[in-house]
Amino acid sequence: MKIQQSAEDYLETMLVLEKRYGYIRSIDIAKHLGVTKPSVSYAVKRLRESGYIIMEQNGPITLTTPGRAIAERTYARHIALVDFLELLGVENELAVEDACKIEHVISNDTYLAICNYVETHKK
Repeated sequence: MKIQQSAEDYLETMLVLEKRYGYIRSIDIAKHLGVTKPSVSYAVKRLRESGYIIMEQNGPITLTTPGRAIAERTYARHIALVDFLELLGVENELAVEDACKIEHVISNDTYLAICNYVETHKK
């Protein structure tokens, strides 16, 4: 099943917030992504309906197994791409920004090649 880029961004953000705070709240998602609370509400509803998250009424958000798998895959791509771009001499802030764009569109073969490059060239 193909998942949209925005859904990947939301799931990745949820994983990052869970790692940082130990829980996931809509308000934190909005702040992290720089979007409105209504935008988060809409996205959360769609992700819940798709089975990627669980959220009780006004409760914390929990990633399901499929949602966590997508989040972890997207986050791993992000980290590898940031490392790769920084190895090329790109400043961190720009590397983070560009990695967010690239992580959704590269092929798995390219991703694996980048991981191999980073592994052999990282200090």
